[in-house]
Amino acid sequence: MAAECGLRVPRTLITNRPEAAREFANRIGGPVVYKPFTPIRGTVGGESVAVYASVLRPEDIGHPSIAATAHLFQEWVPKAYEVRLTAVGGRLFAAEIHAESDAARTDWRSDYDSLRYRVCEPPAEVAVGVHHVLARLGLPYGAFDFVVTPSGNWVFLEVNPNGQYGFVEQATGLPITAAICDYLEEDER
Repeated sequence: MAAECGLRVPRTLITNRPEAAREFANRIGGPVVYKPFTPIRGTVGGESVAVYASVLRPEDIGHPSIAATAHLFQEWVPKAYEVRLTAVGGRLFAAEIHAESDAARTDWRSDYDSLRYRVCEPPAEVAVGVHHVLARLGLPYGAFDFVVTPSGNWVFLEVNPNGQYGFVEQATGLPITAAICDYLEEDER
């Protein structure tokens, strides 16, 4: 649907069939990202741990345990940085996320201490695509994640209808909370 709305989307497969995952990875022919659908957190040896996105080689994919539940596999997109774009009632707030550790370059959520942020403006075609996605989904709010390639192309990864925004607001000063309040006050009229 995001592609239909004009956003660039990496090749993606959701499956619980090990052979389908292996075939997809072989067709990609390069690194593939595995992402859990929901946060997976727990403790190991008394320490808090979480499962984040992982980069896999095609030969790493196809384990029989894939059959246990649905998994998301996605083509790895080379990145200069990522962007969290928070949309609130038609307003867009975008911040570049620059990762300074190997773990955060794979999944920025894994190492918040290594991140730097910078306010940015999405390209016009991305802004139009985001508005179309929100309209099609009937959402007044969305936390969109993009990879920005070394050549400057914005590639859509996902939208979360209740995604976090506080860390972006704290780091950049973007008035996202105020925009949410404005939206809620307008909705009451």
